[in-house]
Amino acid sequence: MLALSGCGAAGDDDTAKGADRRAAAPAQQDGVASGSEGAEKGAGGSAATKKPNPSAAAHVIRTASLSVEVRSAPEAAAAARVTAEAAGGLVADEKTEQVDAVRASSHVVLRVPQGEYDSVLRELSGTGKLLSRTSTAKDVTDQVVDVDSRIASQRTSVARVRKLMERADELSDVVSLEGELSSRQAALESMLAEQASLKDRTTMATITLNLSEPKPHAKAVADDEDGPGFLDALSGGWHVFVTVIKWLAMALGAAAPFLAVAAVVVVLWQRLGRRGRKAGPEGE
Repeated sequence: MLALSGCGAAGDDDTAKGADRRAAAPAQQDGVASGSEGAEKGAGGSAATKKPNPSAAAHVIRTASLSVEVRSAPEAAAAARVTAEAAGGLVADEKTEQVDAVRASSHVVLRVPQGEYDSVLRELSGTGKLLSRTSTAKDVTDQVVDVDSRIASQRTSVARVRKLMERADELSDVVSLEGELSSRQAALESMLAEQASLKDRTTMATITLNLSEPKPHAKAVADDEDGPGFLDALSGGWHVFVTVIKWLAMALGAAAPFLAVAAVVVVLWQRLGRRGRKAGPEGE
């Protein structure tokens, strides 16, 4: 009986332990599930709170065109040149020409740093009467990144061909590799030129300034087209009067010697006539 009771107790213990293990299994599964959920929540929370990386600096080509009416086109062009140079820029092109007898015009192309683009544009717009203004901004960031990537790849390719040339033994291989190297080097130089052009255009903005002088007043032109008025007639009469006086003075100056001689002759004639009349009565 003691042996049977001991075996029964041992069996009950095993049964109890098995039950405990079966009960603990779902709990462990729940713990694993809750742990995974917590990990997912933690990952989700960190992903939600994580800020995106700042984007690369944008590469933008800025251009503007201004048409301004000023009193003196050459003076305004000189002032624009000073403004561009003070901002760290330069004058890429300048041309001044005479439109007619009294008016001139100037065409100036300025290159200024991107940071001074807006301030220079405002200053140039205020130099006179603004007739027109256009500005454009073209984002070429993708193009810049693409060119940089292709340059890196091309440099690697050129270096690879040079290594092959160092290990080539056959003359035909050397000739073939030299041709390939020349072709790849030319492509690399073309990409470098494109990169330099993009860098120049994204670093310096371009402003085209057209300066013109105002036309004569419309009313004055209309008066000229309608014909002479009272003031024009008065001015013309005075001009005629002065001209007549001048001609009379000229004629008098030309005849003065002859008039002097004629005056002397007349005086002598009068005196001789008086003497003759006096001698006549006395003789009688």
